[in-house]
Amino acid sequence: MNLNQTLFQSLPNRREMLQRCGFGIGSLAAATLLAEDSSDPGIQSPLSPRQPHFTPRAKHIIHVFANGGPSQVDTFDPKPALENLHGKKLSDGKQRNRRTAGVAHASPFKFAKHGECGMEISELFPRLAGHADDLCLIRSMTTDIPNHEQALMMMNCGDMIRTMPSVGSWTLYGLGTENQSLPGYVVMCPGGLPTARAANWRSAFLPGVYQGMHVDTRNEDPTELVDNVQNETLVPKQQRRQLGLIQQLNRVHRASRSADPQLEARIESLELAFRMQGEALDAFDTTGEPEKIQQMYGTGLHGRQMLIARRLVERGVRYVQVYHGAGQPWDSHQNIKGGHQRLASETDQPLAALLSDLKRLDLLDETLVIFGGEMGRTPTVQLPVTAKVGRDHHHRGFSYMLAGGGTKRGYVHGTTDETGLDVVEDEVHVHDFHATLLHLLGFDHERLTYRYAGRDFRLTDVHGKVVQDIIA
Repeated sequence: MNLNQTLFQSLPNRREMLQRCGFGIGSLAAATLLAEDSSDPGIQSPLSPRQPHFTPRAKHIIHVFANGGPSQVDTFDPKPALENLHGKKLSDGKQRNRRTAGVAHASPFKFAKHGECGMEISELFPRLAGHADDLCLIRSMTTDIPNHEQALMMMNCGDMIRTMPSVGSWTLYGLGTENQSLPGYVVMCPGGLPTARAANWRSAFLPGVYQGMHVDTRNEDPTELVDNVQNETLVPKQQRRQLGLIQQLNRVHRASRSADPQLEARIESLELAFRMQGEALDAFDTTGEPEKIQQMYGTGLHGRQMLIARRLVERGVRYVQVYHGAGQPWDSHQNIKGGHQRLASETDQPLAALLSDLKRLDLLDETLVIFGGEMGRTPTVQLPVTAKVGRDHHHRGFSYMLAGGGTKRGYVHGTTDETGLDVVEDEVHVHDFHATLLHLLGFDHERLTYRYAGRDFRLTDVHGKVVQDIIA
């Protein structure tokens, strides 16, 4: 007798099905619930918490994404030499074999030293500057191509061309998640999607259960943030019984097939969707927070996003990504002054509040907070020079801010030249950045692999080195 015949005979006939639906379906639900709680590795959920290669410094990551590319020379990397070069073309010597169009443009924003460490930060971020002694600032980030889609794919997936899993998916694959009633990887982007859309949080060849869940945070009502999180037809007990039957049939269906990651992901998604009904609404509802905390974050959209991010990691969510908005809002080809003033004012208070709140809850040491974009901007402005000049894309020597999660406090890493056009010391490529993130999470980036199409793939491909200098 072949396997298909055996499985067919194991299915209930019509009479048995009616009997079970009338009297015995509760046993199916009980079996499913027991399977969820079982320690048997044969039925363990792929989202169950797992130990990394070595003791981690960070357990969670919050990546605040300034999509579009903020200007490093206007935010975190002061270049006073641009004042003397203002309005002039950069010489061949200063361009260091880089042909940059336009003319040099001094930052319209003042920089000052902050904290005991003396970290120089632009006046655009007065509240964040108050945390200077908690910050780890990288001024020497590089990526490969200064185009939005490719740079986003590199920053999020470690590859500009191939379909590869995102950093969040690798994190979830390696660590699992601490809360089985919430997605382990949540992406918040208000008003739509960033450039390259959902490819930024895809799981690619990793099982689909590791893909990020997108939330449009324009919606303030928690019931609208997550689609179909409530069932208005069945009460939870009825849903549990119905799901128990469906999952029993799914498992019989799965047994007749070789490993199918999509089928496994569908089975796990059904369980997660059921469990989310009991916790998701609470996690995304910020109205229960004390008034003092809500005021600390601010009443705007980005304040609410940051507060939700804190509530998610507080509940064990592994990776949270917070985009500034749809498309590339930080892409200031025009009006660098007015645009960056508005964008920074929307970000500064919520970001500073997030750091304060994580410290208050003793979560900063185990939560790595990241702020930056997919690239930076040129120290020159585009022609013709008008009253509202803007800066072009730039992929060498942009800045990234980190805090918590085992990073050094009050530390600046890397140096760019006097114009901010190129890295002159301690370059950090995106592959190095990813290797360091995984190291902080407890992984050797060369050993966190997944076999696909006959090859062991990893986030950093064949590149990357851990930046030990930024680790406390």
